Amino acid sequence: MKKPTRRAAATPALEDASMSDIIDALAGGQLTATALTKAYLARIAAYDRAGPMLNSVRALNPDALAIAGRFDGSRPSAKRPLAGVPILVKDNIATSDKQPTTAGSLALEGARARRDATVVKLLRKAGAVILGKANLTEFANILAIEMPGGYSSLGGQVKNPYAPALMGDHDIPLVSPGGSSSGSAVAVAAGLCAASIGTETSGSLLYPASMNGLVTVKPTVGLISRAGIVPIAHSQDTAGPMTRTVRDAAMLLNVLAAHDQRDPATERQRRPADYTAGLSRDAMKGARIGVPNDPTDPPNDRYYGKLQPDWVKVMTEAIKVMEDLGAVIVRANMPTRGWIGGPGTGMAVLNRNPLSSNKGNPTGAPIVFLYELKYGLNLYLRDWATNTDIKTMADVIAFNAAHAQKALRFGQDLFLAADLTKGDLSEREYKSARAMDLLAARTRGMDAYINQHKLDAVLFPGSSGCVIAAKAGYPSVMVPAGFVSGAGDKDTPDYPLGVSFAGSAWSEHKLLRLAYAYEQASHMRKAPPGLSAL
Repeated sequence: MKKPTRRAAATPALEDASMSDIIDALAGGQLTATALTKAYLARIAAYDRAGPMLNSVRALNPDALAIAGRFDGSRPSAKRPLAGVPILVKDNIATSDKQPTTAGSLALEGARARRDATVVKLLRKAGAVILGKANLTEFANILAIEMPGGYSSLGGQVKNPYAPALMGDHDIPLVSPGGSSSGSAVAVAAGLCAASIGTETSGSLLYPASMNGLVTVKPTVGLISRAGIVPIAHSQDTAGPMTRTVRDAAMLLNVLAAHDQRDPATERQRRPADYTAGLSRDAMKGARIGVPNDPTDPPNDRYYGKLQPDWVKVMTEAIKVMEDLGAVIVRANMPTRGWIGGPGTGMAVLNRNPLSSNKGNPTGAPIVFLYELKYGLNLYLRDWATNTDIKTMADVIAFNAAHAQKALRFGQDLFLAADLTKGDLSEREYKSARAMDLLAARTRGMDAYINQHKLDAVLFPGSSGCVIAAKAGYPSVMVPAGFVSGAGDKDTPDYPLGVSFAGSAWSEHKLLRLAYAYEQASHMRKAPPGLSAL
C-alpha cells in the first residue's frame, strides 16, 4: 500500500498564528526570519501606529531586520529553538543594544543599559529576534495611585484590541488593556509579534493576559532571573511569557528558566527538563481542582461570591469542561486569614492623583512594595542604567516635579511615600510586613488550602487570585475561558476573560498540563476583530 505523501505546512496567518506554528514554518522553509520580521513590522505600522492605534510597542529595535537576516540561512533547532522568531520585551527589561530601557518614564527617556537582562541574554542565545520594547504602565504601576493600566508619561496609553475606540473620562480606555504588562499582552493578542515577555509583582502578567485572551505563566519567584529588570519588590518580582497557546508558553519557559548568579533567588530553582512534556488532554483526569467558593458562607466567598452574571456563566462553563475531562472539583472557601492579609502588611498613602475622585484621602498600599521599591530601584539605576543623569529614586521624583505637566498627569504619590523609607530594608515595620505576608498568603492561605483539600491546583476567575499567589511567591497559569462585556454602567463589545490555575512552589509543569487540557477541550481564544491579514 502506497504511503500518503506528507504535505508541507502552509505559511501561518500571522494575525493568529501560534509561535509553535511559526517555528514549524521557519524549520520547514516556508518562511524566512527576514520575511517574518518584515510582516510583523508591517502589522505594527498598520495597527499599532495607524488604524486603531493600539500603541502597544514603545520602540522598535533598529537592528531587528539585520538580526533576522543572520538567521535566514539557519532554522530552529534543539540548540537554538527560537532561531529567527521575533519577540517583544516589556520596556522595564534591560537590553544592551541601541534600544533604551525606560520603564515608560519620561525621566528615563534615552536611558540605556550596561548589559542585557538575563532573560534577554537567554532569548538571544536561543536565537530570538528582539523586535522591540513593549509599552507598560509606568514603572510597572508603582508610580501613582489609580494610574490607568497601560499608561505611561513616555509611551502614552495602550488600548485593548477588543475595544480600541471606546474611551471614557480623561481619555482612559473603558475596556482596560490590563496592566502593567499592557503592551506585551496587546501586541501578542493583535498578532504584532510571535510572543512577548512581561513582568509581574502582583497581577501584571495575569491581568493583561486575561483581558487580551492570552496564556501566561506567572512563575514561582526564582524560576526566572530578575537580573536587569527595573524592580518593584524583589520578594515578588518575576518575568514571564505572553503567548497565544499553552504550548508556546511552555516552550518559552524552557528557554527562560535557568540558574543565574546575578539573582540569588534562582539558586532554589526546581524545573523539569522539558515543560512541553506531558501536555495532553488526559492531564485533567483525576486532578483535584480547588474552587474557592462557598455560597453558604458569603462573607468569606471572596473570589466567586460577587461575580457579575456573565463572569458566573464563563466560570460555570469552564468548570463543567474540567469535570467532563475527569477533574475532581473541590468547592470550599479560602481560609479567611489567608486572603484577608496579615496585620501590619499595608500602610496609608495620601492620594495626590489630580484626576482621582478620591484625591486628598489616604489609600492603602503594600508596605513590602514601597520599602523594597526604593532599595531595588536605586540599585538598578546604579548598576544597570547608563546614558542618563537619573541616579536615584529622588532624581526621578525631582525630574517629574520639574516637568509636571508632562510627567505627572496622575501624580507620583507612591514614589513620594517610598522615598521616605531608609532604602536599606532595615526598618522593623518592613521586616514584620514581609513575615506577615508570607504567614498569611503562604502558610495560612495557599498552603493550608492546598494541603487540607489535597489539591493539584486552585482555580480563580480572571486574575482575582493574583495577590495571594504573588505574596506567597507561587505560580499561576492563565488561559482564555470566554468573553464578557460591560465596564461599570457602560455597554462595551465582548472582551476576553481567562481562568487561572494557581499552585504550590515549582508546580509550573503541573499547571501547564492542566491548562493545556482545558485549552484543548474549550478552544476559547478568538483573535480581536478588525485586525486581519495585510
